[in-house]
Amino acid sequence: MSMPGGFEMVIIVLVILLLFGAKRIPELARGIGQGINEFRKASDDIKKEIDKGKQGVEESTKFEEKETTSAEKETTEK
Repeated sequence: MSMPGGFEMVIIVLVILLLFGAKRIPELARGIGQGINEFRKASDDIKKEIDKGKQGVEESTKFEEKETTSAEKETTEK
């Protein structure tokens, strides 16, 4: 399925204008814009949480590696 051409876009715009009227279209566009902004904000928050979780896992594995190497050194020294 291909993208609609110029004539099809004109028909779609005219149908939208007839259905919603000229006064409602800016309100609809504003609502869609706010929805997109909320979605982006939520997406960024989720990405930050995932990155924070990754850092926590990396730090805990580094700490465990340090404990393991220090325990190995103690056993080899004895």
